[in-house]
Amino acid sequence: MEPSIMPSTIIPTTSWFTPKRLLAIFCVINLLNYLDQGAIASNGVNGSTGIQGDFKLNNFEDGVLSSAFMVGLLVASPIFASLAQSVNPFRLVGVGLSVWTLATFFCGFSFNFWSISVGRMLVGVGEASFISLAPPFIDDNAPASLKTTWLAMFYMCIPSGYALGYVYGGLIGSHFGWRYAFWVESILMLPFAISGFLMKPLHLKGFVPADLVKAQVPNTVASGVHVTNASNGRDESLSFKEEFRDKSSNDQSKSKSATKMLDQFSRFLIDMKALLLDNVYLINVLGHIGYNFVLGAYSYWGPKAIYNIYNMTDSDLVFGGITIVCGIVGTLAGGVVLDYMTNTLSNAFKLLSVTTFLGAVCCFGAFLCRNVNGFLVLFSIGELLVFSTQGPVNYVCLHCVKPSLRPLSIAMSTVAIHLFGDVPSSPLVGVLQDSINSWRTTVLILTTILFPAAGIWFIGMSSCSFTSKTENWS
Repeated sequence: MEPSIMPSTIIPTTSWFTPKRLLAIFCVINLLNYLDQGAIASNGVNGSTGIQGDFKLNNFEDGVLSSAFMVGLLVASPIFASLAQSVNPFRLVGVGLSVWTLATFFCGFSFNFWSISVGRMLVGVGEASFISLAPPFIDDNAPASLKTTWLAMFYMCIPSGYALGYVYGGLIGSHFGWRYAFWVESILMLPFAISGFLMKPLHLKGFVPADLVKAQVPNTVASGVHVTNASNGRDESLSFKEEFRDKSSNDQSKSKSATKMLDQFSRFLIDMKALLLDNVYLINVLGHIGYNFVLGAYSYWGPKAIYNIYNMTDSDLVFGGITIVCGIVGTLAGGVVLDYMTNTLSNAFKLLSVTTFLGAVCCFGAFLCRNVNGFLVLFSIGELLVFSTQGPVNYVCLHCVKPSLRPLSIAMSTVAIHLFGDVPSSPLVGVLQDSINSWRTTVLILTTILFPAAGIWFIGMSSCSFTSKTENWS
């Protein structure tokens, strides 16, 4: 008899980790992760009196530093997503967050560009461990009518974390020094890394738990049983056979391990092929790449750009304040609106294309303003609209594929939007600014990329009609 597929994530009713508490834990972890990325972009941590000044970095090196985490994320995301099929996902999260904790602690002791770059690469491993596993868990346990809202609450922590990071980095950097910002982050994440090893096993929808598979395989070898006969010769003969059998068993175990690894790699390639042949998935990721290209550069260069364009001495606090308010309100609003519209793939693409286009218009107009008050009003509206995409874009990512592909879908989407989005955008914007030496022109050129992103998501609406059956997989 084949093992049955688990219908959903199982959270025992007596468990302390209820769906809402699980959501809260994931949100705090996500918040801390992006607080770290916001802190390293703040003037307090990475300004002339921080990392950039201490290590004498140019704008290109400074931009590369913000993207170094991508190395760890790129390598670790597919590995964590694949291992989730056979290993308790929360143990994987515990391992990843332990690496994150040690990496941020090490960043505080870095002594040059290369040492802190290595630390930032390892930080990416921590993000990879939960960014591909948390959304499927949240989607499994959210009420049917609130799935996008719950996802929006999780992804709301991205802009909120960045914004808190600007403020946190500015305050800690100016009062204690930039190294303390990393050390405090490490201490804050430590309890969550430990909890990953203590939580009871929970399983994702579409996966067969490893212990269930083992329970259905009969144990035919009674190891450790010693057979005794009246004849000593017979006893020694059995012992010799047992020793020979144990040696053969070890050889077979090694062979099975190699076969298992090969099977897992083959399964990964098959799953990757399924994703690459899914038109809805590709369109969604392509639009998200353009979107993330702009948002990534905004998040890293925003405070410095505003400081230079409008001579704001408190640009960290102003930019951080706008981002945290608009990030929370906009992200939640996007999720609530999609649930109100009825959360379908087609409606998600409608919301993505309209809000991104209108947000691009407002942000472009904001940077054209010579008056700082006009900039603040238009940029706030633009960010409100742009951040409303967080829930819908990840809803599409989860629901355009079958349940067993969801962790890999999220993992590869995350890798793609970073690898082709915010990772190259930060150093490229740095190169552009070094060339033209005008922050206003630089950010205007950057903002125009939001328009093709909106167009790509508009095309996604027509693709949904051919794959509407995927919405029933969940």
